[in-house]
Amino acid sequence: MKKASLTALAVLAVLALSAWAVDVSGTWIMSTPGRGGEMRESEIVITQDGNAIKVTMTMPGPPGGEARTIEAEGTVEGNAIQWKASFETPRGEFTMEYKGTVDGDTMKGTTMRMDRETEWTAKKKV
Repeated sequence: MKKASLTALAVLAVLALSAWAVDVSGTWIMSTPGRGGEMRESEIVITQDGNAIKVTMTMPGPPGGEARTIEAEGTVEGNAIQWKASFETPRGEFTMEYKGTVDGDTMKGTTMRMDRETEWTAKKKV
């Protein structure tokens, strides 16, 4: 009986933590600094299933080049969000890791690009 009660309590705790994750689903406009320091905007779409997220990022291409769409997966725990996006370049695979916090309709955080950390912000598109 005691074991069943502890198991039930553990399940309720896990469900409560899952429910506590903020809702980040929707379309966001992300701002990141470009190579020359100018701010570049890109659109990201996030779908959420509990704490799991799927992120579709539309990133501007190089000057004169086409934009690229990148699919990524990540998590939301409480108001902390993270995802990792990888894509192929002429120099091989390139991975960007995004970590941040959510505050209502805004997010902010950092991303690792090669061995350089940069800051990003995002606002939910209305």
